[in-house]
Amino acid sequence: MAKDLFHDNCKKALEADGWLITHDPLRLKSGKVRVEIDLGAEKLIAAEKGEEKIAVEIKSFISPSPVNDFEDAYGQFMLYRRILQKSEPERKLFLAVPAAVFNTFFQRPLIQEIVDEEGISLMAFDPSTNIIIQWKK
Repeated sequence: MAKDLFHDNCKKALEADGWLITHDPLRLKSGKVRVEIDLGAEKLIAAEKGEEKIAVEIKSFISPSPVNDFEDAYGQFMLYRRILQKSEPERKLFLAVPAAVFNTFFQRPLIQEIVDEEGISLMAFDPSTNIIIQWKK
């Protein structure tokens, strides 16, 4: 699978935020369906809580149509979340997008409605500074 344009930027942003990248990519399967989520990561929360585990699917939204990019990202997110629920239920899935896309396209009322109703967790990162700007859980 080809890596997304901002794959390395997102990875560096997660590492700068204290995440340990454990999988690049995170390979999963359910029956005969095999998928590769861009990144798997872990972070120590506190001694009594243990670890927080996440999976991150990165999307650049660089095509001429952000709606088409969203359709693709939405479908992948739903498939990956279903497989994660069965194989690694402790791991939470995030859709990572550039901050500029988060601040424009993802602020549209219909997109916000879909994100909220479907429980899509988002991570906005700045690909020029490799910093996480916002988590939307």
